Amino acid sequence: MSEPVSRGRTGAGLFARETTPVGTWLKIASGEPVEIMAYAGFDFVVIDLEHAPLDLQTAYRLINSAAALGMTPLVRVPDKTPSTIQKVLDAGAMGILVPHVDTVEQADAVGQACRFPPAGVRGAGGTSRAGAWGLRPNAEYLATGNDDVLCIPQLESVEAIKAAPEMLALPSVDAVFVGAADLSMSMGSTPASPEVTELVASAVEAAHAAGKRCGLAFGGVPARAARAVQDGCDFVLLSNDTSMLADAARGLVTAFREATG
Repeated sequence: MSEPVSRGRTGAGLFARETTPVGTWLKIASGEPVEIMAYAGFDFVVIDLEHAPLDLQTAYRLINSAAALGMTPLVRVPDKTPSTIQKVLDAGAMGILVPHVDTVEQADAVGQACRFPPAGVRGAGGTSRAGAWGLRPNAEYLATGNDDVLCIPQLESVEAIKAAPEMLALPSVDAVFVGAADLSMSMGSTPASPEVTELVASAVEAAHAAGKRCGLAFGGVPARAARAVQDGCDFVLLSNDTSMLADAARGLVTAFREATG
């Protein structure tokens, strides 16, 4: 009898590591940035279907590349549609970030879209990549889908932050991610303002009270990310592939202009 097909690193395993998981966003429709991020040492990547012109086929390829290179592939879906969530998970994503989840009802619906019955409403697709093209035993495929896939709502409004304790009490929600930029815009403020940092701290506290995780993004400022980890943040995202390229390119040109007068 052949050995069961192993999926390898899982979404849930991302939070089992000893060090704080650090990831980045992928926005370029090419495999090379995935390889670069793996060689640079990132633990995970988030393929961005919300703020980048990536389609499902491109996401499909990037998911496979990230997993093959030892990173945990997560996907930020463009909306809360169960059909999109199912396709992304069938493609092998080890978790999803879902933008603008503002209520417990929305979080519950998103969580159910990630889980097979009776825990949720996700349809079985064992002949997909997630099921190793039908080579993984069905029981293993279903267990992996329910236990190892991360469901991470994004909290991007005051309403969402207030609902965080109830969202995190849902068994289908594994963590939350605070979108401080959108949160601050909704308040007519800035991410560094005291009222925003207080709300972020309350989300971290709610996650820890529920025995779960809270993540944040910090652009290209690792020192801020390190301080946030000291304050309790559990996973961080630093910059993204396009910004890294843009910053490096501008730095080179600026340095050359300054050197040549």
